[in-house]
Amino acid sequence: MTIDLILLVMMTIAALWAVMARSLLKAAIALAVTSAVVTIIMFRLASPLAAVFELSVCTGLITAIFVSAISLTRPLTHAQTIAMSKNKFRRYWYLPVIMVIAAAALFLLKIKVDVPLPQVLAIDDVRNIMWNLRQLDMYGQIVLILAGSFGIVILFRESDKDGS
Repeated sequence: MTIDLILLVMMTIAALWAVMARSLLKAAIALAVTSAVVTIIMFRLASPLAAVFELSVCTGLITAIFVSAISLTRPLTHAQTIAMSKNKFRRYWYLPVIMVIAAAALFLLKIKVDVPLPQVLAIDDVRNIMWNLRQLDMYGQIVLILAGSFGIVILFRESDKDGS
C-alpha cells in the first residue's frame, strides 16, 4: 500500500512538472519520468506486456521523438520564455489546487485505493494475449503513439508558419 501511494505521488509530481515546466526539453523529460512511473505501476498490477510497451514506446521512443523535434526548433529568448511561463501559470494555476483537494477528499473519505493484483496467466501465444486478453491496452498504446505523432506534426506546422 505504501509503495503504491509513493508511486502515485511520484507520478502526480512528474505529470505536474511536465505541464508546468518552462523548458520544452524539461517537459519532455518529465513526461518520460511520468511514463517510467506508470511502467512500474503496470508491472505491479501484473500487466507486464502493457508495461513493456509503455517503457519502450512512451518512455523511450516518444521521448526520443520529442527531444529530436525540440532540437530542430528555434530556441525562445529569455523574455519569451518568461512570458510563456506566466501565461502557462495563468492557464493551469488550478491543477495543484485540484490535486490537493482530491488527495484530501480521498484521505477524509478513506476511499480504498488498494487494487487487488490479478493472477498472471501462463499463456504462450503473444497474439492471444495482445488481441484477446489485453485488447484495451493495445488500443491505449495505439492512441498514445498517434497522439505523439500528431504533436510532432503540429509542432512542425507551427514552425513553418513562423517562417523558419
